[in-house]
Amino acid sequence: MSEKILVVEDETDLANTLIYNLEQEGFSVIGTSSGLKAMELAKKNRPALVILDIMLPDISGIEVCRKLRASDYADIPVLMLTARAEEFDKVLGFEAGADDYVTKPFSMKELLLRVKALLRRKQDKRAAPLVFGMLRLDPEAHQVSVNDRPVQLTALEFKLLSVLIERKGRVQSRERLLNDVWGITADVTTRTVDTHIRRLREKLGQAADYIETLRGVGYRFLEKPPGERH
Repeated sequence: MSEKILVVEDETDLANTLIYNLEQEGFSVIGTSSGLKAMELAKKNRPALVILDIMLPDISGIEVCRKLRASDYADIPVLMLTARAEEFDKVLGFEAGADDYVTKPFSMKELLLRVKALLRRKQDKRAAPLVFGMLRLDPEAHQVSVNDRPVQLTALEFKLLSVLIERKGRVQSRERLLNDVWGITADVTTRTVDTHIRRLREKLGQAADYIETLRGVGYRFLEKPPGERH
């Protein structure tokens, strides 16, 4: 069965072009121009990915993204699509929980590459759970918990945490994280990394201090849990 993609776009010609090209790539596509309808479709169909325009006729794509992240579908990757190119708008999109961001006009080839990259990140790695102090990360189930309490992360936040844990004890520069976590060259600045680290720490709660900040250098996940340092 082909993977489902939900396209939320109110420009009819662009929506039709997106649907056509995605279907040519073998995807099953659901389309709507309404942010409110998008929430219903996400609940009913649970798509593998959402392509979401920011400017919609009823509620903004930013609000749709926030609602998705606060729902039972928080793990669905979201690709924001908009004509607004200012960095501030991109930061708003990422802070709402978007996993990637494409500015109109865009290359259809680039968009398809980004879609496939996001879907690859979502795939299970069939790896054993990683346990670090009070933190547990299960790559196969794509789940994270702190003190046995589930933590809802976006696909990108999960990838970021996975990379940091896999390289624990080693400093990761912002540039390195942008390259390795975002996967393809993204039209964003290193401030995006700081935004995601902050959001990740907020969600990790008591385990937030496992991620260290090295000013002017980057970030590092502790080599050992605090109680095992000696």
